[in-house]
Amino acid sequence: MDLIRELMLKLEAWPMRMGGIAIIPPDAKEIQIDEYTVEQIAYHLSLIREAGFVETGGTGPVVGIGFRRLSWSGHDFLDSVRSPDVWDKTKQAVSAAGGFTVDLLVFAAKSYLEGKIKRFIGG
Repeated sequence: MDLIRELMLKLEAWPMRMGGIAIIPPDAKEIQIDEYTVEQIAYHLSLIREAGFVETGGTGPVVGIGFRRLSWSGHDFLDSVRSPDVWDKTKQAVSAAGGFTVDLLVFAAKSYLEGKIKRFIGG
């Protein structure tokens, strides 16, 4: 999930022109992450597409993704795990649970954020 988060942050920052579609191969230098191989990046880009976190604007290339923008659920995922503090706490919670799905990961992050907001507003 660390790689999914990192790739999502990079995709969010990808320079796009309005209405454009970028073909992003897994070996693009803009999305490389030192600890991961091109094959791992390719696989996780596929997972991102399959999870519906991006709008691809078509079937896309065989390797990598055709990228139009983050979808609503992609923004929702990324906004819930953007903060390094929230990400660390979320990973601790799901690790303690012994397993997780993407939905449970987002739920854990949102629950943690909700608790912080309640403490902030005195609820």
